[in-house]
Amino acid sequence: MEREKKSVGYAFTAVFLWSTVATAFKIALKSLNYIQLLFIATLVATLFLFIAFLFTKYKPELKDIMISSLLGFLNPFLYYLVLFKAYSLLPAQTAMTLNYTWPLFIVFFSFLILKQKPTILEIIGLLLGFCGAGIIATMGRPASITGTISIPGIILALLSAVIWGIYWILNMKRNIPEVPGIFLNFLWGTVFIFILVFLKKQFPVTGIKGYLSSMYVGLFEMGITFILWLKALNLSKRTAIVSNLIYLTPFFSLVIISLILKEVISPWTIIGLSITILGIVIAKRKN
Repeated sequence: MEREKKSVGYAFTAVFLWSTVATAFKIALKSLNYIQLLFIATLVATLFLFIAFLFTKYKPELKDIMISSLLGFLNPFLYYLVLFKAYSLLPAQTAMTLNYTWPLFIVFFSFLILKQKPTILEIIGLLLGFCGAGIIATMGRPASITGTISIPGIILALLSAVIWGIYWILNMKRNIPEVPGIFLNFLWGTVFIFILVFLKKQFPVTGIKGYLSSMYVGLFEMGITFILWLKALNLSKRTAIVSNLIYLTPFFSLVIISLILKEVISPWTIIGLSITILGIVIAKRKN
């Protein structure tokens, strides 16, 4: 019982911290562009994950390092590059909720990549979830979408979910402990990001607010929260129940976006998000 309490405590802490990062993205993007934000956040996360990696005493093999070059390109490099650009173009509530279609794409790519046979429930869940995403993207008014919201931003937010889905499936197929694996991915990602920053001459020169918000993103989106979530899963004997707590994240996030960023949360965002989450839950049930 004590282990389960600790597990739930770690999980709720992780969920709360992940709920704050959409707001942190927008605050950081007021001082930095999306490339500069990615550079600082990833560097901070990589340093933290390196410390966590040292405690594992794991010695990666050459194949682990080489596989991580591909996975590190997908995440953190490409995933956050696309996601942060989407946040720079969209309201936080829209970018966050559209990005949250990633569980649907994990299910979808499990059919394409892992060759799993879809069940009726999974197909219904996918269709329902994507309908919810459509409501979020159009705010319930498909005909007037071009005049109300950035279409490139919508495409990028959904593309970030696609990238995460592919990354998740590919990462499942490797045989390496979680912390060393994610550290190696971030180490390679940092290399790619440094090259991009150098070529684009986008080294961040900003005030303290930009640096602090970027560091917050690095620690609580990419670093510490990941360790807390792993701790929660490892302590619990009912990991399926603990895993379901992640579905609270976007709803908490909307509250924080409203309170701190002062965005007026559209009823269509809440309706679309609720339908998307319902679709995810259905798609992940076994028939």
